[in-house]
Amino acid sequence: MTANIEEMLIQRMRTLPVERQVEVLDFVDFLSRKSAVHKPRRSPIGLFAGLGIDINAEEIDAARAELWQGFPRDVEL
Repeated sequence: MTANIEEMLIQRMRTLPVERQVEVLDFVDFLSRKSAVHKPRRSPIGLFAGLGIDINAEEIDAARAELWQGFPRDVEL
């Protein structure tokens, strides 16, 4: 049955102007991307697991405090 569908598609494509053939090709590409199997995303914890980074909550709090010190400051307009 697949061969029949392919043959019918080819026959009908040949009757279309080139501009329409390009549109059909674009649509087929869209359908291929839409039905492609996507890899699941990896956890950020897993991405950095092998780097030997060991940061605790206190260190994160200290970094935030340093980053945001003096904010907001008074700005005259």
